[in-house]
Amino acid sequence: MADRRQAVTGILCGMGAGALWGLVFLAPELARDFSPLQLTVGRYLCFGLVAAGLAAPRWRRLAAPLGGREWRALAWLALAGNTLYYVLLASAVQLGGIAMTSLVIGFLPVAVTLIGSRDRGAVPLRRLLPSLLLGAAGAVCIGWQAIAAPAAEDAGTQLAGLLCALGALASWTSYAVGNSRWLARLDQVSPHDWNLLTGVMTGAQALLLVPLALILAGDSPGGAAWARFGAVSAGVAVLASVLGNALWNRMSRLLPLTLVGQMILFETLFALLYGFLWERRWPGLLEALAFVLVVLSVLSCIAAHRRPAPRPAAQPATA
Repeated sequence: MADRRQAVTGILCGMGAGALWGLVFLAPELARDFSPLQLTVGRYLCFGLVAAGLAAPRWRRLAAPLGGREWRALAWLALAGNTLYYVLLASAVQLGGIAMTSLVIGFLPVAVTLIGSRDRGAVPLRRLLPSLLLGAAGAVCIGWQAIAAPAAEDAGTQLAGLLCALGALASWTSYAVGNSRWLARLDQVSPHDWNLLTGVMTGAQALLLVPLALILAGDSPGGAAWARFGAVSAGVAVLASVLGNALWNRMSRLLPLTLVGQMILFETLFALLYGFLWERRWPGLLEALAFVLVVLSVLSCIAAHRRPAPRPAAQPATA
């Protein structure tokens, strides 16, 4: 890439976003007494309140560059990347487990990179093939044990979890591609401000879902469960939605879409790491192999984006 410092900064931002986003895989386990819809409403109400509080002093300046088209884009990105995605992801974790969900979400880099390879100025797909193959192999290793081992739940539950994970994959792929392209168009809006605007829109969507969440709620959990729910919602909102999204948007402006796709692999890595800590165990052989393959995938993608040094001009031959 032309600017090495820009590339390093973008990659570090991607790693930070992945570390924070990996926490969202733990949230459904930490607050298992609540439905995926309740978890989504709680998380994004908190996100919306924080984003609105940070944006309020500068609201006129933030909203000035935006027209109807930009607001419609924000509504779609908030739905695809936050509201719908998290309902599907939380459902997948509760129905199929963290390992299976991580497997499917692990294919996000493949999907985003394939779409980004058609952008103008993108690295040719043939140069990205080793990275894609390594990433796919790592994703397969991550979930192989969960798929090959007999499931504790019935087959219907496992299938429902798989379908939810596939829906989350499609939803977030759409967000990652659309968000990166909108950030490239809006030079007058900083990545941090774009994240705050997305948060306000997501909070509005969560507010609309409150009546549905109350109607579909089952037996009310105890006070301790509600306190844990509030802490999980606020923690995930601040760490993943505010700080994680801000790092991701910063990275999306610094790196090409084909490399942006590879950065999602860090979310899978950290999700598994947190899962191992939660389950108090070491990774198995296939899981350790997956870590190696994913890291190699990212490194090979970075190498594919390096431009070769210009060759020195040929010197005239002397007698």
